[in-house]
Amino acid sequence: ALRLRVREALGAREPADAVRVQGWVRSVRSQKEVLFLHINDGSSLESLQVVADPSLEKDLTFGSAVEVQGKLVKSPHRMQNMELQAETIRVVGPCDIWSFPLKMRERHPLEYVRQFPHLRCRSNTLGALLRIRSEATAGIHSFFQDNGYVHIHTPIITSNDCEGAGELFQIETSSEAKESAEKTHFFNVPAFLTVSGQLHLEVMAGAFTHVFTFGPTFRAENSQSRRHLAEFYMVEAELSFTESLQDIMQVMEDLFKTVTSTLLSKCPHDVELFHKYIAPAQKVMHVTGKNCSPVIISYSEAVEILKQASQTFTFKPEWGCDLQTEHEKYLVKHCGEVPVFVVNYPYDLKPFYMRDNEDGPQHTVAAVDLLVPGVGELCGGSLREERLPFLESRLQRLGLTDAYQWYLDLRKFGSVPHGGFGMGFERYLQYILGVDNIKDVIPFPRFSHSCLL
Repeated sequence: ALRLRVREALGAREPADAVRVQGWVRSVRSQKEVLFLHINDGSSLESLQVVADPSLEKDLTFGSAVEVQGKLVKSPHRMQNMELQAETIRVVGPCDIWSFPLKMRERHPLEYVRQFPHLRCRSNTLGALLRIRSEATAGIHSFFQDNGYVHIHTPIITSNDCEGAGELFQIETSSEAKESAEKTHFFNVPAFLTVSGQLHLEVMAGAFTHVFTFGPTFRAENSQSRRHLAEFYMVEAELSFTESLQDIMQVMEDLFKTVTSTLLSKCPHDVELFHKYIAPAQKVMHVTGKNCSPVIISYSEAVEILKQASQTFTFKPEWGCDLQTEHEKYLVKHCGEVPVFVVNYPYDLKPFYMRDNEDGPQHTVAAVDLLVPGVGELCGGSLREERLPFLESRLQRLGLTDAYQWYLDLRKFGSVPHGGFGMGFERYLQYILGVDNIKDVIPFPRFSHSCLL
């Protein structure tokens, strides 16, 4: 028998006499003369209807794993294309429906399924999320490769902290952890889980002009808020031979629109599930069109908008202070609930590698953040300081010259104007799906169940 995935069976154009479908039972309905069951294997939101003789019902329960062989035929119902007329049904793995925490025909809230990280992927909502994550990942890689970028695997264990990108997880062996503070490090220097691949990408951009990475990053911020993760995925890119912040912003915008359009075309039913039941007010269609351009404002303009706002903020907006999430969301709302680019941040607010605008009296760097509705900051980037004297001067003032001597070498040997950006993958999914808690867009909620510790 020809083995088909559920998605393939549903999309088949012609009947087939001998097919085999494997999956998990989503519903069972037995009548006097016919047995109906729906099975799903994770390949689509829609399940495949199986029609069988009631004598085949033995041990069939919601959640059980089955293998069905029979004929694929046109369905007489308008709501489905094909159905499977079963000749044999084999229960591969039974399921005790009384102790199984997911129940048939119940729409379990995200807060409930979060208690069962090892089983929640079997719910419709999390199944849809994981298919969306998979398509978004493929879409991101396709976008960069279609535009001539080289994919770089940047280190996960590194000795650099990307200058203040966040609190770090330090790497130790189990024996090192038991020794004194004067121990010898495994790598002879302190090593950390990466917070960003940017500095490594800058190395590669000196040889390949356009590079990107897409991998896990880690922040040891002691926060259990709905916005923070200790482990998340970051998309980062670097472009050589660019002197314009607008070039960086254009790649951000093109990536955002291209991947979103791909998701809406390839996962329409999965995305619709979230917009219908999880975030009914969420709308992303209007920001993906070619004629819809983000608003661009300067940091100084943003601060003035916030100062004149009738809304009272927890953090008072002042020039020279970082924009908080409440500020970012207000700016998006003020600009018409469309994506907003905020450019030219204060010099003292940003890391050493951002390019000095040489302006005054409000001294700024060529940095940009992309803000989106409901989330706030989605992407952050800048032109990098390619001028050796400027970079040497700033590193010297910060006492970082020795630690970043290798970084200065990049400016001594064939330095070119360049820039780049990073985008938090989970925050992107939050925006697309309208999910309030970022922990609901990752496969496993960290440390929420003993079996996953």
